[in-house]
Amino acid sequence: MRIVGILLVLLSIPTFVALLRTFPRQRKWAYLGVGLLPFVVSALNLDAALINWAGWPGYAKGIVLSLLDTLAMAILVTNAAPFRKLPLAGVFVFYLLAAMLSVAMSTLPMSSAFYVFQLVRVFLVFAAVASFAGQPGAVRWLCFGLALGATFQAVMTIDQRMSGAVQAAGTMGHQNLLGLMLHFVTLPLLALLLAGERSKLIMTGVVAALLAVALGASRGAIGFVAIGLALLFLLSLVRRSTPHKWKITGLAVLAMAVVVPITISSFHERFASRPIYDGPDGERLAFERAAKAMWNDHPLGVGANQYVVTANSDGYSERAGVTWSYASRSTNVHNMYLLTGAELGWIGLASLVLLFAWPVLRGLSFAFRNRKDPRGDVVLGASIAIFVTALHGIVEWIFVTGHAQYVFAISMGIIAGNIREHWRDVATKARAKRRRAAPVAASDSRAQGTV
Repeated sequence: MRIVGILLVLLSIPTFVALLRTFPRQRKWAYLGVGLLPFVVSALNLDAALINWAGWPGYAKGIVLSLLDTLAMAILVTNAAPFRKLPLAGVFVFYLLAAMLSVAMSTLPMSSAFYVFQLVRVFLVFAAVASFAGQPGAVRWLCFGLALGATFQAVMTIDQRMSGAVQAAGTMGHQNLLGLMLHFVTLPLLALLLAGERSKLIMTGVVAALLAVALGASRGAIGFVAIGLALLFLLSLVRRSTPHKWKITGLAVLAMAVVVPITISSFHERFASRPIYDGPDGERLAFERAAKAMWNDHPLGVGANQYVVTANSDGYSERAGVTWSYASRSTNVHNMYLLTGAELGWIGLASLVLLFAWPVLRGLSFAFRNRKDPRGDVVLGASIAIFVTALHGIVEWIFVTGHAQYVFAISMGIIAGNIREHWRDVATKARAKRRRAAPVAASDSRAQGTV
């Protein structure tokens, strides 16, 4: 069956390419698929492992291909020059090179190579989204996919909550992962609504994402999405205030009136039987001591995907006072920056900071330099989603998983694609202006020659 699964995934590449070329006017369904697939790949087993280390304690467990990867490849193959003048590609490649360098530092290079392969897949998704994000209506269909994915996860979390789960994780395996992924749904979709979108599916997606986060009862996810919402409303209104935006702000307040009581109830149930500082949550400082010691001993890192193994085999967790339990000894330090420093060293940390900072800066610059361009609101939402995730990384490591990086790549692609399309629009207008000016200049020259 494993071989059959691999063949089906590989055969999907020529199938997608043929469909996109045969029905170019139906590419919108591919864009919808890109938004939906990150939320359903695991639940529907839409991937296949070419190499499978299921028992590996790291976050990348093999060489895996999913239908999202093959769809992204097909989109790239059927687009003209998708990598030409691609904004933001440099910072992504820098982070990828840092991960590749860490393979040489690893005591088990194959496991670190798994993460490199994962990043290549994520880069393809980023480039695929950037290849169409600037086209009229394309981001709308991409957001339809994100909305459907969030709705699917909301239905699953409701079912789990009604079945007795205190912290509903949907089909993502952990509520922290689901919560972080939904940053990249709530904020871009809400930005699309602020830009003038009136689709009920988009509205449903926003409410579903907020509901799923509330039922997950992850303090970090809830706190940082609240920060993101506040920033989005504030910056969007500062960028360009319209009656429609104030209307959406009012509707958001009403939606929060429904979501907040559910959130409070989730927290009450979560901590009713367990004090806040018991278990792994109370060991954050011990994890951080272990990671800092590892980083101090290995300035170039111990290798991507190696933290758990190194922390246990080299005694860092024991010396730092991490509790001897499976839950504690099999997870990573709850800080994405410390995890990156320990695994990828100083170069890796610098590349990660740039990977977050540069898209945010470019996105904010685009949004505020083009205040009348409706694309700016969507770019603003994607930029804030990345910024909030960067903040969330201070207390969470889950960004290094493939599912979280998929939705990050989608937001990064939205920013890059709209920036590149804006460049093309400016260049087209400049060429048209030169063509209009050429006959006038020629006429003036002839007139001067006659005189």
